[in-house]
Amino acid sequence: MTKNLPLTVGLTAGGVHPAAWREPGARPAELLTARLWADTVREAEAAGVDLVTLDDALALQSGDPDGPDDRTDATRGRLDAVVLAAHLAPLTRTIGLAPVVSTALTEPFHVSTQLATIDYVSRGRAAWLARAETSHWEAGHAGRHDLPSPEVLVAEAREHVEVVRRLWDSWEDDAVIRDAERHRFIDRDKLHHIDFEGEWFDVRGPSITPRPPQGQPVVTALGHSTIPYQLIARAADVGFVTPHDREQARAIVEEIRAEQETAGRSSQNLHVFGDLVVFLDETEQAAEDRRSRLDDLAGQPYASDAHIFTGTPSELADLLADWRHAGLTGYRLRPATLPHDLEQITRRLVPELQARGLFRTAYEASTLRGHLGLPRPASRYAADSALAAL
Repeated sequence: MTKNLPLTVGLTAGGVHPAAWREPGARPAELLTARLWADTVREAEAAGVDLVTLDDALALQSGDPDGPDDRTDATRGRLDAVVLAAHLAPLTRTIGLAPVVSTALTEPFHVSTQLATIDYVSRGRAAWLARAETSHWEAGHAGRHDLPSPEVLVAEAREHVEVVRRLWDSWEDDAVIRDAERHRFIDRDKLHHIDFEGEWFDVRGPSITPRPPQGQPVVTALGHSTIPYQLIARAADVGFVTPHDREQARAIVEEIRAEQETAGRSSQNLHVFGDLVVFLDETEQAAEDRRSRLDDLAGQPYASDAHIFTGTPSELADLLADWRHAGLTGYRLRPATLPHDLEQITRRLVPELQARGLFRTAYEASTLRGHLGLPRPASRYAADSALAAL
């Protein structure tokens, strides 16, 4: 088992706790500014974090899944994650950037070109957090009023991801030749129609954007139960899962690995990252007191799909070191507040993991696939072309 534990940070404006914007140092007047987001991501990058995910949805934040909750004391409004990632790409050098993009409410052709563009602008650091789940309220904003079951949404998401991957492959790596003397910018034989016909999508291609620097940007997905685990096992490079103890982590990993083998992907690299919300302070009591104070401000206890860790960075390092024995290959940490909990991760947790030999002391690659030990895939159509030439 590798000693290095890749780290992802899940970013939401202000932090995931609804009262986070009221914390000292939160800079509430700048929550929707590019400067605050750049400062936040650079903080993670300075510590060597592998990847940040940028939260997004096609509906306002709400405690009610079916509509607005009419609260005026919690953060409302967000920046578009894809546009934000494109802005952050040239402002950073090594950290990966993963905007959340819905598979239920977008077209794969547009997603493929957007993420390929971010991969170019970042020089190989783009990722995608593919989100299959959606609410009726959110779906209505996109004109989708008859929302299918979770099983159908996940099956549709798998097809969506497959179309996007094929579009990334539709240009061979050396299709752009830029031969000015011979008046040839591209080799037309190295552009391929994907001719995809599925249950939900019918796409001819090729893409309008040449093959991304990583070949295929990293595809990630979040799963809480068996149905979304199938999306992780069959379509993703990285899965974020939400166990609440080590034994549950072991059971989830085993289920995903079994599904991965059933899908014929057992030889492919697939990371399974544990997903946690973190309240971190100098002492466990200080962390608990801060969480209680935030809950009082919010008027109710904070709840999450993920395990909520409240304690010191050293204690969190103990948990991460322990849960990795269940088969988890890395972690995504969601700071409860920004910048406080992020700085506890970057300035205290990371050095603690490094002292234990569990986290590298410097970036060892220039691309996100390199950070995560994922090979750069060959274009499936280049292989077809080579066979046809024999």
